Amino acid sequence: MMASNTYHVDPEATAHELMNAATEWLQFDRGLTGLLADLVHDADMVDCQRMALGLEAIGALTQMGVQCTAQAHV
Repeated sequence: MMASNTYHVDPEATAHELMNAATEWLQFDRGLTGLLADLVHDADMVDCQRMALGLEAIGALTQMGVQCTAQAHV
């Protein structure tokens, strides 16, 4: 079960800063997704607990990107 962490976007950030932050979060997300995919392709066995942690991290990174984008549109 994923821990419920709440991240807050800086309310003083400009739309431009928020979109840059969203891009950064999503690039981290893409990098971690690629890493996990490579590990699964190369592994004889997959450690489900570690895979779950990696997938939760991807979810958190994606959520930060979404929050930044949503705030930029406000």
